[in-house]
Amino acid sequence: MTDVTGAPADVLHTLFHSDQGGHEQVVLCQDRASGLKAVIAIHSTALGPALGGTRFYPYASEQEAVADALNLARGMSYKNAMAGLDHGGGKAVIIGDPEQIKSEELLLAYGRFVASLGGRYVTACDVGTYVADMDVVARECRWTTGRSPENGGAGDSSVLTAFGVFQGMRASAQHLWGDPTLRGRKVGVAGVGKVGHHLVDHLRADGAEVVITDVRADSVRRILDRHPSGVTAVADTEALIRTEGLDIYAPCALGGALNDDSVPVLTARIVCGAANNQLAHPGVEKDLADRGILYAPDYVVNAGGVIQVADELHGFDFDRCKAKASKIFDTTLAIFARAKQDGIPPAAAADRIAEQRMAEARRR
Repeated sequence: MTDVTGAPADVLHTLFHSDQGGHEQVVLCQDRASGLKAVIAIHSTALGPALGGTRFYPYASEQEAVADALNLARGMSYKNAMAGLDHGGGKAVIIGDPEQIKSEELLLAYGRFVASLGGRYVTACDVGTYVADMDVVARECRWTTGRSPENGGAGDSSVLTAFGVFQGMRASAQHLWGDPTLRGRKVGVAGVGKVGHHLVDHLRADGAEVVITDVRADSVRRILDRHPSGVTAVADTEALIRTEGLDIYAPCALGGALNDDSVPVLTARIVCGAANNQLAHPGVEKDLADRGILYAPDYVVNAGGVIQVADELHGFDFDRCKAKASKIFDTTLAIFARAKQDGIPPAAAADRIAEQRMAEARRR
């Protein structure tokens, strides 16, 4: 079923009527010459210009792409609020396989669309896009972050994303076991790509035993070569979440990792990872709590990257960004305390704190 514009009716219902909606603006972008089809979603500018990355992914349908952009943009509003940034939430998705259709012409066309928003949306890297891509986009759009240092940028934001997730893990260990060290703990990392491989480095440096998996065999091999001891690999995520003696599970690939199938069989006591939108649907956070599994809200612990790219707009300083990202430890502990105080899961506590900050900004 479609509405009068030809758009899927359920997408418009999500945008205008559901609790997952409330977005300020959604832009559909098409450049036939380059093959670009993209969606830019701006959820909120209450705290400042919307900031969020560009995902390049072969969605099964345009409807799926729009839904993902809406969900990701909303998540960025909460992430930026909890990170203490003066930015609202936005996200863009480019539809297609980046290994097949990504080109300079396409990225330049995308940059022109972002520029047409006049600074309401600031873009950066995400799944399927890289620093080199942002350098191209920036040639058409000055509201581009995640660029290379040679082009005035901060470079790879996955470094601080992984650092922030590590701080969230340390806070989770402090809350559950009374000690922030991960020495002797067994941590499962699903996805050892851009962020996950840095996270493994932190975990091994802290003395953790690490179990990994990834759909790309070369990514697994890179980790095993880099860490010849203390790291083992399993076939897939299904095997990882069932690993005996697992203390912490770190989803670091695509979203929806915590669902009705995975939560009942998860052996870990803590979930803390870099992936966005880990909760497949509302209610999963309660299922985790009912099983005694401590969940560190994804958009809180993976905010290191957005802290880095936001700083790029003001003249990037890595040490300043790392100091800000280290505060994810304290923020995570504060969320656990609020959850205990209010008798709610940590994900709900984080939402309340973020919503309070956005509401206060709107009243000013």
